[in-house]
Amino acid sequence: MDINGKVVVVTGAGRGLGRAIAETLAARGARLACVDLNEDDLRDTVARCEQAGGEAKRYLANVASESEVTALFENVVADFGAVHGLVNNAGITRDGLLVKARDGEVQSIMSLQQWQAVIDVNLTGVFLCGREAAAAMVRLGVEEGVIVNISSIARHGSFGQTNYAAAKAGVVAMAEVWARELARYNVRTGVVAPGTINTDMIAAMKPEARDRLVGSVPLKRLGEPEHIAKSVLFIFENDYFTGRVIETDGGLR
Repeated sequence: MDINGKVVVVTGAGRGLGRAIAETLAARGARLACVDLNEDDLRDTVARCEQAGGEAKRYLANVASESEVTALFENVVADFGAVHGLVNNAGITRDGLLVKARDGEVQSIMSLQQWQAVIDVNLTGVFLCGREAAAAMVRLGVEEGVIVNISSIARHGSFGQTNYAAAKAGVVAMAEVWARELARYNVRTGVVAPGTINTDMIAAMKPEARDRLVGSVPLKRLGEPEHIAKSVLFIFENDYFTGRVIETDGGLR
């Protein structure tokens, strides 16, 4: 896909990976629909996209709400006239051990609330946005479309992240199914699975914990949001790529 002039929806675009992805696509001339729950963050992202050379608009929406996602894509089509791409990046964490015990006594368990909150945003949100984006692409008869889900190497199993790992494995499975189902409409899919990336969450860690993370990466450094954005861009621009995963992790896996 020549991304110049194409309309791309990026969820979780307010900061971190989503902002870097939006800026990178904007620099190639994409028209960005930036989605998040924080309006101040969105204003900053939109300004950065415009400085990079792209057109951008901001949309407040909770991706876990079916009505809000439906309205989001209706508004994007009304504003831009089309949807050519989607980057499903919005996500949250609610980490905890499945069961924590000491001396045979159970001290805590992962709550249903912890589980459901992550599944609602990280899995159901990806489903809802993917469905509405695909429906818009088919209905509008776009010549080509691309849906990229942001997963994580945590999908292979990550200590203390039953909910997150399950959701991130699920978004890979969905992309594989969609690649088969949507090919007839000239819609491709892809997944980027980041490793340990230098985001606000990592920056807030204690130095010793951060050093342990860096030490486990063969390249001995953290990834940057721009590395993930470049992987997303590759999927958009490589017209023979669909239904596959790019693990951008510095060799951690």
